[in-house]
Amino acid sequence: MSPRLPRSAARPAATPLTGTARRIVRLNYGFQLLFNLLWWMPVFYAYQKDAGLSDGQIFGIQSIYYVAFCLFEIPTGLIADRIGTRNCLRAGAVVMTAANLAPVVSSSYSGFLVHFLAIAAGRSLTSGAASAYLYDGLRAERCEEHYLKAEGTARALGLAAKILCWPLVGPLMVLVHPAPYLLSALSAAGSLICVIALPRTATRARGTASPGRSGKPRAPRGGRGTSLGDAKAALRCVASSPWLALVMVQGVAVFTLSRICQVNLFQPILLDHGIGESAHGGVLAAMTVAEAVGSARPQWLGRRLTPVAWVSVLSLVLAGTLAGITLGGPWTAVALLCVFAAAAGFAYPIQRKLVNDAVPAGAPRATLLSVESIVDRAVCALAAVAVGAYLSAGHLDALLWHSALATAVLLGAFQLVLRSVRARRGAEGVTAPEATEEPGSRTGTDAPAPVQARPRDPYASHSTTRAGK
Repeated sequence: MSPRLPRSAARPAATPLTGTARRIVRLNYGFQLLFNLLWWMPVFYAYQKDAGLSDGQIFGIQSIYYVAFCLFEIPTGLIADRIGTRNCLRAGAVVMTAANLAPVVSSSYSGFLVHFLAIAAGRSLTSGAASAYLYDGLRAERCEEHYLKAEGTARALGLAAKILCWPLVGPLMVLVHPAPYLLSALSAAGSLICVIALPRTATRARGTASPGRSGKPRAPRGGRGTSLGDAKAALRCVASSPWLALVMVQGVAVFTLSRICQVNLFQPILLDHGIGESAHGGVLAAMTVAEAVGSARPQWLGRRLTPVAWVSVLSLVLAGTLAGITLGGPWTAVALLCVFAAAAGFAYPIQRKLVNDAVPAGAPRATLLSVESIVDRAVCALAAVAVGAYLSAGHLDALLWHSALATAVLLGAFQLVLRSVRARRGAEGVTAPEATEEPGSRTGTDAPAPVQARPRDPYASHSTTRAGK
Protein backbone atom coordinates (compact mmCIF):
# COMPACT_ATOMS: atom_id res chain seq x y z
CA MET A 1 0.00 0.00 0.00
CA SER A 2 1.45 3.36 -0.98
CA PRO A 3 2.29 5.83 1.77
CA ARG A 4 -0.14 8.69 2.10
CA LEU A 5 1.37 12.05 1.26
CA PRO A 6 0.92 15.07 3.54
CA ARG A 7 -2.09 17.23 2.73
CA SER A 8 0.21 20.07 1.64
CA ALA A 9 1.78 17.80 -0.97
CA ALA A 10 -1.52 16.45 -2.16
CA ARG A 11 -3.16 19.82 -2.52
CA PRO A 12 -0.70 22.57 -3.46
CA ALA A 13 -1.70 26.15 -2.85
CA ALA A 14 -3.58 27.71 -5.72
CA THR A 15 -1.87 30.39 -7.78
CA PRO A 16 -3.19 33.84 -6.75
CA LEU A 17 -5.46 35.53 -9.27
CA THR A 18 -3.79 38.15 -11.42
CA GLY A 19 -5.44 41.54 -11.87
CA THR A 20 -6.82 40.57 -15.27
CA ALA A 21 -8.03 37.21 -13.99
CA ARG A 22 -9.77 38.88 -11.06
CA ARG A 23 -11.49 41.28 -13.44
CA ILE A 24 -12.63 38.38 -15.65
CA VAL A 25 -14.05 36.50 -12.66
CA ARG A 26 -15.90 39.48 -11.21
CA LEU A 27 -17.41 40.60 -14.51
CA ASN A 28 -18.39 37.00 -15.20
CA TYR A 29 -20.25 37.02 -11.88
CA GLY A 30 -22.12 40.14 -12.94
CA PHE A 31 -22.92 38.82 -16.39
CA GLN A 32 -24.17 35.44 -15.19
CA LEU A 33 -26.29 37.04 -12.46
CA LEU A 34 -27.98 39.65 -14.64
CA PHE A 35 -28.31 37.64 -17.84
CA ASN A 36 -30.07 34.76 -16.08
CA LEU A 37 -32.21 36.91 -13.78
CA LEU A 38 -35.58 36.17 -15.39
CA TRP A 39 -38.09 37.91 -13.14
CA TRP A 40 -41.00 36.34 -15.03
CA MET A 41 -40.02 32.73 -14.30
CA PRO A 42 -42.30 32.17 -11.25
CA VAL A 43 -45.35 33.71 -12.94
CA PHE A 44 -45.02 33.02 -16.67
CA TYR A 45 -47.64 30.26 -16.58
CA ALA A 46 -50.22 32.43 -14.79
CA TYR A 47 -49.25 35.46 -16.91
CA GLN A 48 -49.94 33.56 -20.13
CA LYS A 49 -53.20 32.18 -18.73
CA ASP A 50 -54.29 35.73 -17.91
CA ALA A 51 -53.42 36.68 -21.50
CA GLY A 52 -55.90 34.07 -22.76
CA LEU A 53 -53.56 31.22 -23.71
CA SER A 54 -54.71 27.64 -23.17
CA ASP A 55 -52.66 24.89 -21.51
CA GLY A 56 -52.09 23.35 -24.94
CA GLN A 57 -50.71 26.59 -26.29
CA ILE A 58 -48.49 27.18 -23.23
CA PHE A 59 -46.89 23.72 -23.28
CA GLY A 60 -46.73 23.82 -27.07
CA ILE A 61 -44.60 26.94 -26.88
CA GLN A 62 -42.30 25.17 -24.40
CA SER A 63 -41.80 22.27 -26.79
CA ILE A 64 -41.02 24.67 -29.64
CA TYR A 65 -38.57 26.45 -27.34
CA TYR A 66 -36.50 23.30 -26.73
CA VAL A 67 -36.43 22.39 -30.42
CA ALA A 68 -35.46 25.96 -31.36
CA PHE A 69 -32.67 25.91 -28.80
CA CYS A 70 -31.23 22.81 -30.44
CA LEU A 71 -31.35 24.40 -33.87
CA PHE A 72 -29.85 27.69 -32.68
CA GLU A 73 -26.98 25.90 -30.93
CA ILE A 74 -25.62 24.68 -34.27
CA PRO A 75 -24.69 28.11 -35.71
CA THR A 76 -24.11 29.99 -32.45
CA GLY A 77 -21.25 27.77 -31.28
CA LEU A 78 -19.59 28.25 -34.66
CA ILE A 79 -20.17 32.00 -34.43
CA ALA A 80 -18.48 32.11 -31.02
CA ASP A 81 -15.36 30.42 -32.37
CA ARG A 82 -15.32 32.71 -35.42
CA ILE A 83 -16.01 36.16 -33.97
CA GLY A 84 -14.72 35.50 -30.46
CA THR A 85 -16.58 34.51 -27.31
CA ARG A 86 -16.68 38.07 -25.98
CA ASN A 87 -18.49 39.35 -29.09
CA CYS A 88 -20.85 36.38 -28.94
CA LEU A 89 -21.73 37.21 -25.32
CA ARG A 90 -22.44 40.77 -26.37
CA ALA A 91 -24.80 39.61 -29.11
CA GLY A 92 -26.56 37.27 -26.69
CA ALA A 93 -27.17 40.07 -24.19
CA VAL A 94 -28.68 42.28 -26.89
CA VAL A 95 -31.00 39.50 -28.09
CA MET A 96 -32.05 38.67 -24.52
CA THR A 97 -32.93 42.30 -23.83
CA ALA A 98 -35.18 42.43 -26.88
CA ALA A 99 -36.69 39.02 -26.08
CA ASN A 100 -37.89 40.15 -22.65
CA LEU A 101 -39.66 43.13 -24.21
CA ALA A 102 -41.65 41.02 -26.71
CA PRO A 103 -44.54 40.14 -24.30
CA VAL A 104 -44.82 43.81 -23.34
CA VAL A 105 -45.24 44.79 -26.98
CA SER A 106 -47.63 41.92 -27.78
CA SER A 107 -49.28 39.95 -24.97
CA SER A 108 -50.66 37.24 -27.27
CA TYR A 109 -49.75 33.77 -28.48
CA SER A 110 -47.54 35.19 -31.22
CA GLY A 111 -45.91 37.58 -28.78
CA PHE A 112 -45.04 34.82 -26.32
CA LEU A 113 -43.86 32.55 -29.14
CA VAL A 114 -41.50 35.26 -30.40
CA HIS A 115 -40.42 35.84 -26.79
CA PHE A 116 -39.39 32.22 -26.23
CA LEU A 117 -37.78 31.87 -29.66
CA ALA A 118 -35.67 34.94 -28.92
CA ILE A 119 -34.86 33.59 -25.45
CA ALA A 120 -33.63 30.39 -27.11
CA ALA A 121 -31.45 32.41 -29.50
CA GLY A 122 -30.01 34.61 -26.75
CA ARG A 123 -29.25 31.72 -24.41
CA SER A 124 -27.72 29.61 -27.18
CA LEU A 125 -25.38 32.48 -28.05
CA THR A 126 -24.03 32.43 -24.49
CA SER A 127 -24.43 28.82 -23.32
CA GLY A 128 -21.03 27.70 -24.58
CA ALA A 129 -19.37 31.08 -25.08
CA ALA A 130 -19.60 32.15 -21.42
CA SER A 131 -17.94 29.00 -20.12
CA ALA A 132 -15.35 29.01 -22.91
CA TYR A 133 -14.45 32.67 -22.26
CA LEU A 134 -14.01 32.09 -18.53
CA TYR A 135 -11.99 28.91 -19.00
CA ASP A 136 -9.70 30.32 -21.69
CA GLY A 137 -9.35 33.64 -19.88
CA LEU A 138 -8.19 32.06 -16.61
CA ARG A 139 -5.92 29.66 -18.47
CA ALA A 140 -4.31 32.55 -20.35
CA GLU A 141 -3.50 34.11 -16.97
CA ARG A 142 -2.18 30.78 -15.61
CA CYS A 143 -5.04 30.76 -13.07
CA GLU A 144 -7.03 27.83 -14.44
CA GLU A 145 -7.22 26.11 -11.05
CA HIS A 146 -9.72 28.81 -10.03
CA TYR A 147 -12.16 27.86 -12.80
CA LEU A 148 -14.29 25.41 -10.83
CA LYS A 149 -14.79 27.83 -7.95
CA ALA A 150 -15.50 30.73 -10.33
CA GLU A 151 -18.06 28.71 -12.29
CA GLY A 152 -19.80 27.48 -9.17
CA THR A 153 -19.79 30.85 -7.40
CA ALA A 154 -21.22 32.60 -10.47
CA ARG A 155 -24.10 30.13 -10.52
CA ALA A 156 -24.62 30.49 -6.78
CA LEU A 157 -24.75 34.29 -6.98
CA GLY A 158 -27.27 34.11 -9.79
CA LEU A 159 -29.44 31.78 -7.74
CA ALA A 160 -29.14 34.04 -4.69
CA ALA A 161 -30.34 37.00 -6.75
CA LYS A 162 -33.40 34.99 -7.78
CA ILE A 163 -34.13 34.19 -4.14
CA LEU A 164 -34.17 37.90 -3.32
CA CYS A 165 -36.05 39.06 -6.42
CA TRP A 166 -38.68 36.42 -7.10
CA PRO A 167 -40.78 37.12 -3.96
CA LEU A 168 -41.17 40.70 -5.20
CA VAL A 169 -42.70 39.72 -8.53
CA GLY A 170 -46.27 39.34 -7.26
CA PRO A 171 -46.53 42.78 -5.57
CA LEU A 172 -44.80 44.45 -8.52
CA MET A 173 -47.28 42.91 -10.96
CA VAL A 174 -50.12 44.48 -8.96
CA LEU A 175 -48.56 47.91 -9.48
CA VAL A 176 -47.39 47.39 -13.07
CA HIS A 177 -48.66 44.24 -14.75
CA PRO A 178 -45.77 43.77 -17.24
CA ALA A 179 -43.17 44.53 -14.51
CA PRO A 180 -41.62 41.00 -14.59
CA TYR A 181 -40.75 41.36 -18.27
CA LEU A 182 -39.60 44.97 -17.99
CA LEU A 183 -37.28 44.11 -15.09
CA SER A 184 -35.94 41.11 -16.99
CA ALA A 185 -35.12 43.35 -19.96
CA LEU A 186 -33.39 45.81 -17.62
CA SER A 187 -31.31 42.99 -16.11
CA ALA A 188 -30.30 41.74 -19.56
CA ALA A 189 -29.21 45.26 -20.47
CA GLY A 190 -27.04 45.28 -17.34
CA SER A 191 -25.39 42.04 -18.46
CA LEU A 192 -24.48 43.78 -21.72
CA ILE A 193 -22.59 46.43 -19.74
CA CYS A 194 -20.61 43.66 -17.99
CA VAL A 195 -19.68 42.08 -21.33
CA ILE A 196 -18.51 45.39 -22.77
CA ALA A 197 -16.20 45.78 -19.75
CA LEU A 198 -14.64 42.31 -20.15
CA PRO A 199 -10.97 42.36 -21.22
CA ARG A 200 -10.16 41.23 -24.74
CA THR A 201 -7.26 39.00 -23.72
CA ALA A 202 -9.42 35.89 -23.37
CA THR A 203 -11.14 36.26 -26.73
CA ARG A 204 -10.56 33.66 -29.39
CA ALA A 205 -11.42 35.20 -32.71
CA ARG A 206 -10.50 33.93 -36.15
CA GLY A 207 -6.85 34.02 -37.00
CA THR A 208 -5.66 35.03 -33.55
CA ALA A 209 -3.39 32.99 -31.37
CA SER A 210 -4.75 31.71 -28.11
CA PRO A 211 -3.07 29.82 -25.30
CA GLY A 212 -3.16 26.07 -25.44
CA ARG A 213 -3.08 23.61 -22.57
CA SER A 214 0.68 23.98 -22.39
CA GLY A 215 0.26 27.62 -21.49
CA LYS A 216 1.93 28.69 -24.73
CA PRO A 217 0.25 30.59 -27.53
CA ARG A 218 -1.48 28.34 -30.00
CA ALA A 219 -0.77 28.92 -33.63
CA PRO A 220 -3.58 30.42 -35.70
CA ARG A 221 -5.56 27.91 -37.67
CA GLY A 222 -4.44 27.67 -41.25
CA GLY A 223 -6.48 27.96 -44.40
CA ARG A 224 -9.57 30.03 -44.82
CA GLY A 225 -10.86 28.94 -41.42
CA THR A 226 -14.53 28.73 -42.34
CA SER A 227 -17.28 28.05 -39.83
CA LEU A 228 -17.94 24.79 -41.65
CA GLY A 229 -14.35 23.85 -40.92
CA ASP A 230 -14.92 24.50 -37.21
CA ALA A 231 -18.02 22.31 -37.29
CA LYS A 232 -16.13 19.47 -38.97
CA ALA A 233 -13.25 19.87 -36.53
CA ALA A 234 -15.66 19.69 -33.57
CA LEU A 235 -17.36 16.55 -34.90
CA ARG A 236 -13.98 14.92 -35.61
CA CYS A 237 -12.90 15.82 -32.10
CA VAL A 238 -15.95 14.13 -30.55
CA ALA A 239 -15.56 11.09 -32.79
CA SER A 240 -11.85 10.71 -32.00
CA SER A 241 -12.16 11.37 -28.26
CA PRO A 242 -14.25 8.67 -26.55
CA TRP A 243 -13.72 10.35 -23.20
CA LEU A 244 -15.17 13.67 -24.39
CA ALA A 245 -18.20 11.91 -25.89
CA LEU A 246 -18.79 9.92 -22.71
CA VAL A 247 -18.60 13.01 -20.50
CA MET A 248 -21.10 14.82 -22.71
CA VAL A 249 -23.53 11.89 -22.63
CA GLN A 250 -23.26 11.60 -18.85
CA GLY A 251 -24.42 15.19 -18.42
CA VAL A 252 -27.70 14.50 -20.26
CA ALA A 253 -29.33 12.95 -17.19
CA VAL A 254 -28.46 15.88 -14.92
CA PHE A 255 -29.59 18.56 -17.35
CA THR A 256 -32.80 16.87 -18.50
CA LEU A 257 -34.01 15.89 -15.04
CA SER A 258 -33.24 19.28 -13.49
CA ARG A 259 -34.72 21.27 -16.36
CA ILE A 260 -37.93 19.26 -16.69
CA CYS A 261 -38.53 19.06 -12.96
CA GLN A 262 -37.67 22.63 -11.96
CA VAL A 263 -39.43 24.30 -14.89
CA ASN A 264 -42.12 22.06 -16.36
CA LEU A 265 -43.11 19.79 -13.45
CA PHE A 266 -42.58 22.11 -10.48
CA GLN A 267 -46.14 23.47 -10.32
CA PRO A 268 -47.93 20.21 -11.29
CA ILE A 269 -46.09 18.35 -8.50
CA LEU A 270 -47.04 20.92 -5.87
CA LEU A 271 -50.66 21.12 -7.04
CA ASP A 272 -50.90 17.33 -7.05
CA HIS A 273 -49.90 17.36 -3.36
CA GLY A 274 -52.47 20.01 -2.48
CA ILE A 275 -50.00 22.90 -2.18
CA GLY A 276 -51.68 26.08 -3.40
CA GLU A 277 -50.22 28.58 -5.83
CA SER A 278 -49.70 31.15 -3.07
CA ALA A 279 -47.01 28.91 -1.55
CA HIS A 280 -45.21 28.13 -4.81
CA GLY A 281 -42.93 31.15 -4.56
CA GLY A 282 -41.73 30.13 -1.10
CA VAL A 283 -41.04 26.56 -2.19
CA LEU A 284 -39.20 27.79 -5.28
CA ALA A 285 -37.11 30.11 -3.11
CA ALA A 286 -36.20 27.22 -0.78
CA MET A 287 -35.19 25.07 -3.74
CA THR A 288 -33.09 27.90 -5.11
CA VAL A 289 -31.29 28.29 -1.78
CA ALA A 290 -30.45 24.58 -1.81
CA GLU A 291 -29.19 24.76 -5.39
CA ALA A 292 -27.14 27.87 -4.68
CA VAL A 293 -25.38 26.22 -1.74
CA GLY A 294 -24.58 23.16 -3.84
CA SER A 295 -23.28 25.24 -6.75
CA ALA A 296 -21.03 27.32 -4.52
CA ARG A 297 -19.50 24.38 -2.63
CA PRO A 298 -18.98 21.34 -4.89
CA GLN A 299 -15.80 20.60 -2.91
CA TRP A 300 -17.97 19.51 0.02
CA LEU A 301 -18.49 16.22 -1.79
CA GLY A 302 -14.99 15.15 -0.82
CA ARG A 303 -12.30 13.21 -2.65
CA ARG A 304 -13.37 9.60 -2.26
CA LEU A 305 -14.85 9.50 -5.76
CA THR A 306 -13.64 10.91 -9.07
CA PRO A 307 -15.61 13.76 -10.67
CA VAL A 308 -17.24 11.49 -13.23
CA ALA A 309 -18.35 9.14 -10.46
CA TRP A 310 -19.82 12.03 -8.48
CA VAL A 311 -21.89 13.17 -11.46
CA SER A 312 -23.27 9.65 -11.84
CA VAL A 313 -24.08 9.41 -8.13
CA LEU A 314 -25.79 12.83 -8.16
CA SER A 315 -27.81 11.80 -11.22
CA LEU A 316 -29.08 8.80 -9.27
CA VAL A 317 -29.95 11.09 -6.37
CA LEU A 318 -32.01 13.22 -8.75
CA ALA A 319 -33.82 10.15 -10.04
CA GLY A 320 -34.40 8.81 -6.53
CA THR A 321 -35.96 12.04 -5.28
CA LEU A 322 -38.39 12.10 -8.21
CA ALA A 323 -39.54 8.57 -7.38
CA GLY A 324 -39.73 9.41 -3.67
CA ILE A 325 -42.02 12.38 -4.31
CA THR A 326 -44.78 9.95 -5.30
CA LEU A 327 -44.65 8.15 -1.93
CA GLY A 328 -44.99 10.99 0.59
CA GLY A 329 -47.21 13.88 1.52
CA PRO A 330 -46.83 17.64 0.91
CA TRP A 331 -43.93 18.21 3.32
CA THR A 332 -42.09 15.18 1.98
CA ALA A 333 -42.52 16.49 -1.55
CA VAL A 334 -41.13 19.91 -0.59
CA ALA A 335 -38.17 18.37 1.24
CA LEU A 336 -37.34 16.07 -1.67
CA LEU A 337 -37.60 18.94 -4.15
CA CYS A 338 -35.00 20.80 -2.07
CA VAL A 339 -32.75 17.72 -2.04
CA PHE A 340 -33.24 17.51 -5.81
CA ALA A 341 -32.19 21.14 -6.23
CA ALA A 342 -29.11 20.72 -4.01
CA ALA A 343 -27.96 17.66 -6.00
CA ALA A 344 -28.38 19.57 -9.25
CA GLY A 345 -26.39 22.46 -7.78
CA PHE A 346 -23.48 20.18 -6.85
CA ALA A 347 -23.50 18.45 -10.24
CA TYR A 348 -23.51 21.43 -12.61
CA PRO A 349 -20.03 22.94 -11.95
CA ILE A 350 -18.41 19.48 -11.74
CA GLN A 351 -19.95 18.41 -15.04
CA ARG A 352 -18.99 21.70 -16.69
CA LYS A 353 -15.36 21.32 -15.63
CA LEU A 354 -15.27 17.70 -16.80
CA VAL A 355 -16.35 18.75 -20.28
CA ASN A 356 -13.92 21.67 -20.45
CA ASP A 357 -11.02 19.51 -19.26
CA ALA A 358 -11.89 16.86 -21.85
CA VAL A 359 -11.69 19.32 -24.79
CA PRO A 360 -8.36 18.68 -26.59
CA ALA A 361 -5.89 21.49 -27.08
CA GLY A 362 -6.55 23.48 -30.25
CA ALA A 363 -10.15 22.29 -30.59
CA PRO A 364 -12.97 24.84 -31.09
CA ARG A 365 -14.11 24.93 -27.47
CA ALA A 366 -17.29 26.99 -27.84
CA THR A 367 -18.45 24.84 -30.76
CA LEU A 368 -17.90 21.67 -28.72
CA LEU A 369 -19.78 23.12 -25.76
CA SER A 370 -22.61 23.93 -28.14
CA VAL A 371 -22.60 20.30 -29.30
CA GLU A 372 -23.10 19.27 -25.69
CA SER A 373 -25.92 21.77 -25.32
CA ILE A 374 -27.59 20.48 -28.49
CA VAL A 375 -27.62 16.95 -27.09
CA ASP A 376 -29.06 18.16 -23.78
CA ARG A 377 -31.81 20.25 -25.38
CA ALA A 378 -32.69 17.55 -27.91
CA VAL A 379 -33.39 15.12 -25.09
CA CYS A 380 -35.33 17.86 -23.27
CA ALA A 381 -37.49 18.44 -26.36
CA LEU A 382 -38.41 14.76 -26.44
CA ALA A 383 -38.99 14.76 -22.68
CA ALA A 384 -41.28 17.80 -22.93
CA VAL A 385 -43.48 15.97 -25.43
CA ALA A 386 -43.66 12.98 -23.08
CA VAL A 387 -44.44 15.24 -20.10
CA GLY A 388 -47.37 16.77 -21.96
CA ALA A 389 -48.74 13.33 -22.83
CA TYR A 390 -48.39 12.01 -19.26
CA LEU A 391 -49.97 15.11 -17.69
CA SER A 392 -52.84 15.16 -20.18
CA ALA A 393 -53.62 11.57 -19.18
CA GLY A 394 -53.33 12.38 -15.46
CA HIS A 395 -50.34 10.05 -14.92
CA LEU A 396 -47.94 12.30 -13.00
CA ASP A 397 -46.76 9.54 -10.63
CA ALA A 398 -46.07 7.22 -13.54
CA LEU A 399 -44.07 9.97 -15.24
CA LEU A 400 -41.86 10.45 -12.17
CA TRP A 401 -41.23 6.71 -11.77
CA HIS A 402 -40.50 6.19 -15.44
CA SER A 403 -38.09 9.15 -15.42
CA ALA A 404 -36.22 7.63 -12.48
CA LEU A 405 -36.00 4.22 -14.14
CA ALA A 406 -34.85 5.68 -17.46
CA THR A 407 -32.08 7.57 -15.66
CA ALA A 408 -30.90 4.43 -13.89
CA VAL A 409 -30.80 2.50 -17.17
CA LEU A 410 -28.90 5.30 -18.93
CA LEU A 411 -26.29 5.51 -16.17
CA GLY A 412 -25.93 1.72 -16.08
CA ALA A 413 -25.21 1.70 -19.80
CA PHE A 414 -22.78 4.58 -19.34
CA GLN A 415 -20.80 2.66 -16.71
CA LEU A 416 -20.57 -0.39 -18.96
CA VAL A 417 -19.25 1.70 -21.84
CA LEU A 418 -16.83 3.49 -19.51
CA ARG A 419 -15.42 0.19 -18.28
CA SER A 420 -15.06 -1.00 -21.87
CA VAL A 421 -13.15 2.15 -22.86
CA ARG A 422 -10.82 1.83 -19.87
CA ALA A 423 -10.16 -1.85 -20.61
CA ARG A 424 -9.40 -1.07 -24.26
CA ARG A 425 -7.04 1.77 -23.35
CA GLY A 426 -5.27 -0.47 -20.88
CA ALA A 427 -4.88 -3.21 -23.49
CA GLU A 428 -3.40 -0.71 -25.92
CA GLY A 429 -0.69 0.19 -23.42
CA VAL A 430 -1.87 3.64 -22.42
CA THR A 431 0.31 5.19 -19.74
CA ALA A 432 -0.86 4.88 -16.14
CA PRO A 433 -2.21 8.39 -15.62
CA GLU A 434 -4.32 8.20 -18.78
CA ALA A 435 -5.55 4.67 -18.21
CA THR A 436 -6.62 5.04 -14.60
CA GLU A 437 -7.66 8.67 -14.17
CA GLU A 438 -10.35 10.82 -15.66
CA PRO A 439 -9.35 14.27 -16.87
CA GLY A 440 -9.69 16.80 -14.10
CA SER A 441 -8.85 14.35 -11.32
CA ARG A 442 -5.11 14.97 -11.13
CA THR A 443 -3.75 17.11 -8.37
CA GLY A 444 -1.67 19.46 -10.46
CA THR A 445 1.67 19.05 -8.70
CA ASP A 446 4.69 20.21 -10.63
CA ALA A 447 6.31 16.78 -10.99
CA PRO A 448 3.91 13.97 -11.87
CA ALA A 449 4.22 11.08 -9.42
CA PRO A 450 2.98 7.54 -10.04
CA VAL A 451 -0.77 7.35 -9.81
CA GLN A 452 -0.67 4.84 -6.98
CA ALA A 453 1.64 7.01 -4.88
CA ARG A 454 -0.53 10.11 -4.51
CA PRO A 455 -4.11 10.70 -3.48
CA ARG A 456 -6.38 12.21 -6.07
CA ASP A 457 -8.13 15.52 -5.68
CA PRO A 458 -11.07 15.67 -8.10
CA TYR A 459 -11.31 19.42 -7.79
CA ALA A 460 -7.70 20.36 -8.50
CA SER A 461 -6.89 21.19 -12.13
CA HIS A 462 -4.61 18.82 -14.03
CA SER A 463 -3.46 21.65 -16.30
CA THR A 464 -0.81 23.16 -14.05
CA THR A 465 1.56 20.28 -14.78
CA ARG A 466 1.64 21.54 -18.36
CA ALA A 467 1.68 25.23 -17.73
CA GLY A 468 5.41 25.55 -18.11
CA LYS A 469 6.03 26.43 -14.47
